[in-house]
Amino acid sequence: MEISIGSRLKHAWNAFLNRDPTGYYRISENGYSYRPDRFRLSRGNERSIVTSVYNRIALDCSAISIQHVRLDESGRFIEKIDSGLNNCLGSSANIDQTGRSFLQDVVLSMLDEGCVAIVPVDTDIDPENASFKIESIRTGKILEWYPSHIRVRVYNERIGRKEDIVLPKSAVAIIENPLYAVINEPNSTMQRLIRKLNLLDIIDEQTSSGKLDLIIQLPYVIKTETRRRQAEERRSDIERQLAGSKYGIAYTDGTERITQLNRPVENNLMNQIEYLTSMLYSQLGITQGILDGSADEKTMLNYYNRTTEPIISAIVDEMKRKFLSKTARTQRQSILFFRDPFKLVPVAELSEIADKFTRNEIMTSNEIRQVIGMKPSKDPRADELRNKNLSEPAKSNEATAAIEQNKINYGKENQNGEI
Repeated sequence: MEISIGSRLKHAWNAFLNRDPTGYYRISENGYSYRPDRFRLSRGNERSIVTSVYNRIALDCSAISIQHVRLDESGRFIEKIDSGLNNCLGSSANIDQTGRSFLQDVVLSMLDEGCVAIVPVDTDIDPENASFKIESIRTGKILEWYPSHIRVRVYNERIGRKEDIVLPKSAVAIIENPLYAVINEPNSTMQRLIRKLNLLDIIDEQTSSGKLDLIIQLPYVIKTETRRRQAEERRSDIERQLAGSKYGIAYTDGTERITQLNRPVENNLMNQIEYLTSMLYSQLGITQGILDGSADEKTMLNYYNRTTEPIISAIVDEMKRKFLSKTARTQRQSILFFRDPFKLVPVAELSEIADKFTRNEIMTSNEIRQVIGMKPSKDPRADELRNKNLSEPAKSNEATAAIEQNKINYGKENQNGEI
């Protein structure tokens, strides 16, 4: 049915035209030129190459799906629970972050600080009084530790800035980096590598600072005050020549000698950095191929098992312990993570894998089509978990008996002449 012109005008809305009489929104909150809730690395980590390692791990961890689920009596996954926690983990964690960006924020903060807090911001009741339902969550920086509470710095979306609040440990998920000994310890491999990289940056700045570092040997002995003033005048004269020259050229007397000191000094700093980098990669289970995307399937599987799996397990176990009450766990509720095993499979091998999975009754045809990116088929047989290479199984005894009875009734009706 076509919409009339009057109805179209009545329900029309434009972001630029439908405003208040002053022509702009009246905003009373504080404004910033950058995003105030965005996490920023500390201790100068943003100026070193370790940022790429942190970001790579955080991106791979955020690609793993975490869901609030229900289990059967054997502890197997049955269904996904439609809850506020599941909405935070999958769709919208808060007004500023999606579930994936929130998980990336958690992992990146944890790698940088060593320990991070997941704070339920909006709940149905006070978390200290009873079990609660989570409506929004955010990442918090732990500032102080108390016996049963912690002081956390969390972004307050109502006022647009971060605030320090004291929360009970029982209502906050506290995630400690499982790779703390390698990354965050003061004398760990990562911290030693960061210090060496900072030293290398200092040497590079000194080398490229624009100084010539010249020593001028004058043809007379500088011991008296008069000779010292003459030497200062000579040095100032050469500086003026170099500063005022287009190509930086100056002249000296034939009896004067100039020695340049800014030649690179040989040291083993770069060798130490290469050694610490290779040691760090081996301790984290990372290779250069993982960072540049050229790693094969076995290397990526080793990386997922040794690096991302411990981090995601630490997050899931702590959320399960703090965000699910004893009653919920008795009702077989749990929090699980799922990684798509088909992301690393080439297209050439996907057809063979699909044939094996459907033939051995592991996945249905529609589930395989979903992995490929195709919409599900409307054929009911596409949702059947059976081997399509075999003929259809014989019908059940009840169905066979019903068919035979229909044949008998049809024969009797023909004999009576009713049909």
